[in-house]
Amino acid sequence: MTKSTFYLAVTVGAKSIGAGLATIGVVGAGAGIGIVFCGLLIAVSRNPQKEARLVQLTLLGFALAEAMGLLAIMMAFLILYS
Repeated sequence: MTKSTFYLAVTVGAKSIGAGLATIGVVGAGAGIGIVFCGLLIAVSRNPQKEARLVQLTLLGFALAEAMGLLAIMMAFLILYS
């Protein structure tokens, strides 16, 4: 194995590890989405007449949490393919 082949193998391995670690943010996004909808269920059960407004706020929270997950996946792809 030549020096350049070794460095290429180390670089590919490091990129794979970095991309795998970057996807940990998706776990946080999943937990955040679960917390948002758990809060919706609790809030609607306590105050059913405010359901329409609570659903609007829940969808906003869902979109923001999902965006963080998508950013984590995008970062993983940038690490892997750059």
